[in-house]
Amino acid sequence: MFPELLDSRVAYDIAKAMMDGFNRHYQLFRTESARAKHRFETADWHGQQRAQRERIEFYDLRVREASIRLEREFKAGEQSMDVWHQVKLHYIGLLVNHHQPELAETFFNSVTTKILHRSYFQNDFIFVRPAVSTEYIENDEPTAKPTYRAYYPTRENMHGVIVKLVSDFDLCVGFEDLERDARYVLEAIGERLGDVKLRANFQIQVLSSLFFRNKGAYVVGKIINGFNEVPFALPVLHNKAGGLVIDAALFGEDDLLILFSFARAYFMVDMGIPSAYVQFLRSMMPHMPRAEIYNALGLAKQGKTLFYRDFLYHLRHSTDKFRIAPGIKGMVMLVFDLPSFPYVFKVIKDYYPPQKDTTREQIKGKYLLVKQHDRVGRMADTQEYSEVAFPRARFDDELIAEIQKFAPSQLEISDRDGDGQVEVIIKHVYIERRMIPLNIYLQEAFDAGVQEPAAKEQISRAVVEYGNAIKDLVAANIFPGDMLWKNFGITRHGKVVFYDYDEIEYITDCKFRKVPVPRNEEEEMSGEVWYTVGPKDVFPETFGPFLLGNDAVREVFMRHHGDLLDAGFWQSHQSRIQAGYVHDVFPYERDKRFIALHRPGNPADEVVTQLPPEPLLTGLSGMTP
Repeated sequence: MFPELLDSRVAYDIAKAMMDGFNRHYQLFRTESARAKHRFETADWHGQQRAQRERIEFYDLRVREASIRLEREFKAGEQSMDVWHQVKLHYIGLLVNHHQPELAETFFNSVTTKILHRSYFQNDFIFVRPAVSTEYIENDEPTAKPTYRAYYPTRENMHGVIVKLVSDFDLCVGFEDLERDARYVLEAIGERLGDVKLRANFQIQVLSSLFFRNKGAYVVGKIINGFNEVPFALPVLHNKAGGLVIDAALFGEDDLLILFSFARAYFMVDMGIPSAYVQFLRSMMPHMPRAEIYNALGLAKQGKTLFYRDFLYHLRHSTDKFRIAPGIKGMVMLVFDLPSFPYVFKVIKDYYPPQKDTTREQIKGKYLLVKQHDRVGRMADTQEYSEVAFPRARFDDELIAEIQKFAPSQLEISDRDGDGQVEVIIKHVYIERRMIPLNIYLQEAFDAGVQEPAAKEQISRAVVEYGNAIKDLVAANIFPGDMLWKNFGITRHGKVVFYDYDEIEYITDCKFRKVPVPRNEEEEMSGEVWYTVGPKDVFPETFGPFLLGNDAVREVFMRHHGDLLDAGFWQSHQSRIQAGYVHDVFPYERDKRFIALHRPGNPADEVVTQLPPEPLLTGLSGMTP
């Protein structure tokens, strides 16, 4: 056989094996996502959490499997570059009529870069840009579900249509009273639409699969009337009797952005064509990057791919320089940013002060814990990258000096591609959404004068939200460790989010204690801690001196969240979690719940926190008819 034909055959076989590896990955991913419906129906909350954690690991496992197979069967790492050129071309051919081509391209990149030497990571061998369009992909098989279903109600039959669109999801658990809940939804729609004329195209479009997360299932869709579109979501929960209730009706881009926030864990959704779901969701949330939508759907690797493409595109169209991020410098993380880009870059330092008894591997373990945990809207998601190259010309000299001083092992400056372009290579970096540090936000209010009405309100609302954030973390079995204001940030929607993970612990691993009563005058007057303190001991009453030095802050904190200084508060939640109780932390405020408007009693288990009436910051305006 001619060598060229032999090479072509090997190239095709490698491409086919790689595609088989991806198809196996997505089938397993989709199967696990589809099982979320059964876990919701049977109220298997621990199973839901476990599946969510395990699903995150699927991608890396399948990449490893595919790499091992290619090395074992084809000695892929020893093949010539001519063969690898053909592998990519054959792979593109296999993407024709594929239902997840963008995910398969990313899988190809992951496997290829795992096998080939870094010097071959060139555009010729990986998908730097998409090779196959994801527009208008549909599954034409008779049994396949369409991406979304359309309903065409009139004012007269709107109630019945709402009942039908919820019933069409075929949940095996009965509703407490679906007719009643549909009336509540109808009232909410009426308040949203008002007396507007229903146009000829008036319709409700609903994505065909439910969105599952924590203890909730969400119907996601949009109302279309003329030129106006109103996004909406209907949270479905279990009540204490085991029946289902529609808990609220969320409307507008703001509500949906919070539901799909980067500070919440990934949804489980059964998607045959994920790009179609992303396109539908993007039409509802045009300000949300596609990368973050893929992340929200549990497709984190695709999110990383798109984020990096967006980042490179931004670099080409901007001229500002990377700098040391504003704010108090951390003891463990070196943080820098690009002012024009809404993210921060975090590098683990090479050494830490004595009070930080930790290691690089332990810190990475904490970030992995957060990645796998339900973040309940209070912990920022992070993207983890290795060997990231930046143009040296875009780095401020002060920043380079800072990295050389605190993290020299993570820095390389070279022209490694031999093209005359000097690069800064960061060996390991976490990237997350930029927020206003809470200490800076409060300082701005202090500078304006605590007696000024606007500043007073700003302080009050920030402190209340700070306490809410801690209580939501407690509900998720997370002790933040370092609770200083500088470790929390304000999002664009006014939510307080925690982002410093090097000291977090599970609540169930901590020992919450009261400070012992002094046994004598010497102990009482001692300036040092005279009682024994174990490595996991926490004394909540000692938080006050570090957090409440300002009188205005203290007054608000003690009025709303004074229980956080009581060891009994932490112990009671610890006991409930240890007993197997799973709290539900809602991605919407209490005043949006139908229970607050109509139903007596409590249809779902919850942690009640004092919520501020309005967002702290002006968010993005929702679309209104």
